[in-house]
Amino acid sequence: MSLNPPITDWHGKTVWLVGASSGIGRATAQALHGQGARVVVSARPGAALDAFAVEHPGSRVLPLDVADLAAVHAASRSLAQLDAVVYCAGTYRPQRATAFDMAAMQQHLQVNYVGALHVLDAVLPRLLRQGHGHISLLASVAGYSGLPQGLAYGPTKAALINLAETLYLDLHGAGIGVSLVCPGFVQTPLTAQNDFAMPALITPGQAAAAMLRGWRQGAFDIHYPKRFTLWMKFLRLLPYAVYFPAIRRFTGL
Repeated sequence: MSLNPPITDWHGKTVWLVGASSGIGRATAQALHGQGARVVVSARPGAALDAFAVEHPGSRVLPLDVADLAAVHAASRSLAQLDAVVYCAGTYRPQRATAFDMAAMQQHLQVNYVGALHVLDAVLPRLLRQGHGHISLLASVAGYSGLPQGLAYGPTKAALINLAETLYLDLHGAGIGVSLVCPGFVQTPLTAQNDFAMPALITPGQAAAAMLRGWRQGAFDIHYPKRFTLWMKFLRLLPYAVYFPAIRRFTGL
């Protein structure tokens, strides 16, 4: 059953990808460009964005710090057309409560969650006026339930999951699609920090393909790779008396 209008043809559609300088965001922008979309990529200023524009003729670069609300609004106003926005911006640093770092907690909150709110504040009135469009938020299976080393990262992704669910309920009747993307382990500069074996590790290109497939199917819940994410969904259903020992055993932490 499709929970969103399926997006089967990207030709002529303007898609704003926020957080597209590397990893999943960049791969998704590349895939959408290949499908004929007018791709607009945003991230902090840097050579990666400029290189993307050179490699993908017709794309547009909007350098942006998602923590700057005024800059987000200015970037949104510069778009003559907007059919979809994909929030891919994110930061990750492993952290445990035994080494609590408030500055890192605040940074994760600002980039992973508050930045998404800034983008919503800028685009929602416009999408509501035009009566169509799509919002996609990139969360993580780390937001399903508490995990070791996820003290700073996991709660922000849990917030995005709840946010996407509520947005869907509020916006479905207004003609605006909403999708939640929860990847497992994807080979990116962020996951390169992990010092453990990552099960079912996939490439950013595989992640992007799964996202386009989900949008084509009209899915709300896009998670991948399913051989890993389905297990994570199952674990969060367990009572805590079972869940906590299972996570300690599987992670060794």
